[in-house]
Amino acid sequence: MTKKIIFSPDAPAAIGPYSQAVEVNGMVFVSGQIALSVFESGASIEEETDQVMKNMGHILKAAGCTYSDVVKCSIFVKDMDNFAKINQVYGAYFPENPPARETVEVARLPKDVRVEIACIAYKS
Repeated sequence: MTKKIIFSPDAPAAIGPYSQAVEVNGMVFVSGQIALSVFESGASIEEETDQVMKNMGHILKAAGCTYSDVVKCSIFVKDMDNFAKINQVYGAYFPENPPARETVEVARLPKDVRVEIACIAYKS
């Protein structure tokens, strides 16, 4: 098994001992992405979610993938009352054949952001 570390200078650097993404046997595992600077600016949950998705897209691109290669997403939210707003933004990135997914409300997220999204993609 060969493990390749994926890094995009266009996405925020990891804030801990982990990689932005790791590729193994054609599978790309993208770590949970947040939008700290957007959150700290007082942006809406829609703007925060959009930046999270853009960060994920930069990492996917660095791995040679696109959103259409994503097979699974995990969404962590601070407040499930924001589900519809998050879902609307998220859905725009997967207009056809969306990936499998779960959405989970959690007590707290890194840096107190409101949404974090991780994904798994397959390089075909």
